[in-house]
Amino acid sequence: MRNLIEINDLSVKEIAELISVAEDIIADPQKYAHVCAGKKLATLFFEPSTRTRLSFEAAMYELGGNVLSVAGANSSSAAKGESVADTAKVISCYADIIAMRHPKEGAPLVASMNASIPVINAGDGGHNHPTQTLADLLTIWRKKGRLDNLTVGFCGDLKFGRTVHSLITALSRYTGIKVVLISPDELKLPSYIKKDVLKANNIPYEQSTDLVEMIPQLDILYMTRVQRERFFNEEDYLRLKHSYILTPDKLKNAKSDMCILHPLPRVNEISVAVDDDERACYFDQVLNGKYMRMALILKLLEVSL
Repeated sequence: MRNLIEINDLSVKEIAELISVAEDIIADPQKYAHVCAGKKLATLFFEPSTRTRLSFEAAMYELGGNVLSVAGANSSSAAKGESVADTAKVISCYADIIAMRHPKEGAPLVASMNASIPVINAGDGGHNHPTQTLADLLTIWRKKGRLDNLTVGFCGDLKFGRTVHSLITALSRYTGIKVVLISPDELKLPSYIKKDVLKANNIPYEQSTDLVEMIPQLDILYMTRVQRERFFNEEDYLRLKHSYILTPDKLKNAKSDMCILHPLPRVNEISVAVDDDERACYFDQVLNGKYMRMALILKLLEVSL
């Protein structure tokens, strides 16, 4: 039985296989419409979510399966003090696979150690978000035709952004990757990721506080919001929340084929005026997330056509 807790649980070869299946689903969705008939996905979301939860549910429905949903700790036995381990054991009696989001880092890992069915980490605190990374990788692949030889800029909250941490980890396994880190000093990428991921894999990187200065060299610009829920005090959040706002003016010197990604939700860090730019790929990302989650569910349930 396989789980997906962090992106490195999948090999580069397996990611390529998932992309291939996702491309096939896009080309012929009807072929996959009933392959999970009789299977049930439990979505356990102890933190607010729109895209991730609904995309998992849409993915399972489009594979012909069914969904059992917990959309908040207050509506589950967690409110009574039930442990993550016990919840995982209980849900294993009802479902065939679990997608779990939790505010505490490591909670999906604990669930996977106690469940008798596959567990997918749908985001744990500021730690990991591997299925968002799969959506990111499919988007880059479909727009660029490659996952190597890219200069990728990450902008905004690089300290608490679990999507940033996961994508950097994934890209570090491909050749010819350069990373540009753009953030205020208070929200820099954690030093352990620089050491254990970038330096350990000999990935060249540079840090800057200036988006406009860095943007001309980028093939991919990954924008993130400054997340209120990750701050310990409101004063720091209010001071930093408008640090980086992408506007059409700031894109003047960007490459004509640069991809603008964002895991969403956005607040105001990308102006709505950018939405009409052909380089804006963040709504494609949302759709690609559904296809990659479909491919992942098939893999973890070991469903063959």
